[in-house]
Amino acid sequence: MKIHEYQAREIMARAGVPFSRGRVATTPEEVEIIGKEFGVPVVVKAQVHVGGRGKAGGVKIAKSPEEAKQVASQMLGMNLKGLIVKKVLVSECIDIASEAYLGVIVDRKSKRPVMMVSGAGGVEIEEVAKQTPEKIHKLTIDPLFGLRSFEARDLSFKLYSDGAIAAKATKVLQQLYQVFLSCDASLVEINPFVTTPKGEAIALDAKINIDDNALSRRPDIEALRDLEEEVPAEVKARKKDLTFIRLEGNIGCVVNGAGLAMATMDLVKLYGGEPANFLDIGGSSNPEKVTTAMEIILEDQNVKAILFNIFGGITRCDDVANGLVESLSKREVRVPIVIRLAGTNEEKGRQILAKSRIVSAVSMSEAVKKVVALAQEGREAR
Repeated sequence: MKIHEYQAREIMARAGVPFSRGRVATTPEEVEIIGKEFGVPVVVKAQVHVGGRGKAGGVKIAKSPEEAKQVASQMLGMNLKGLIVKKVLVSECIDIASEAYLGVIVDRKSKRPVMMVSGAGGVEIEEVAKQTPEKIHKLTIDPLFGLRSFEARDLSFKLYSDGAIAAKATKVLQQLYQVFLSCDASLVEINPFVTTPKGEAIALDAKINIDDNALSRRPDIEALRDLEEEVPAEVKARKKDLTFIRLEGNIGCVVNGAGLAMATMDLVKLYGGEPANFLDIGGSSNPEKVTTAMEIILEDQNVKAILFNIFGGITRCDDVANGLVESLSKREVRVPIVIRLAGTNEEKGRQILAKSRIVSAVSMSEAVKKVVALAQEGREAR
């Protein structure tokens, strides 16, 4: 789960991280008032869940309250990478002597938190990793001991030769790690973390992504979720207990089990296709999940063919077949469907689908080859 920058700032500030003054606003008039209160040039930043806001026109500097109002009037309501800007963060401009990146992520390889720092702040860390990876310094943290003082200090001195600045950065790194733990985060970062000509150390930006699996025990964090910033299909899927992530391909995938779903997507790409989504209907035997899955996939106009890959255990093949038949009876489906059923009640499932126009396959490879070919025909026909 993503939260807005202003929300991340509030969480980090409570942990002691120093920030420039900033307040959120929803109207140009509010922005003008904040500008007058600050009495200095301000930065107006669109609050949307996308990266690269600056390049897309979502970050502007205003030298006066009147200019801040004008900037906000242009920014509020604008479409920024598919999302409508409804809030802006107004923060004071700071004289910058240096910029750095500070962050903590969950590393799947080591299965531990990893703290990363870089002197190339103000730039997307992915770009730094691609262009100048030697500028990124990493520390794998032992969860038993946490981030120890000497470890944080060592990282700080990789960024700063000035002992006083390094001491301030050391404290912020420790605070950042505490935020990471307390929020059950998958990512916490400050970019940029700046120093000023006067020797101050201040965070100018904040980002926190939360592990969805922890939300059941963190209602205070889940309350920060902004559903209007999320893909509607993903919101709908989550309400129905489906795991759905939209991708950029043209083959809709409906699978039971995350591992099988990943293997299915890999096979689709192996045979020259492109998956349009990751969709796991889970292990329950509920025909309603299948109908919901179909509704979600068919909302994507890029989908040219649909693949069902079901390995029945707890999920019964006949229930999946019944859900699919129900979906086809409720709406006209103009794209071809390929299905592979294996496991519990697979024969019953095949009998239920026998009179439909659905293409059946025995093996996973056969099913994928057929759906890739059908998707290709649909793309050429377009």
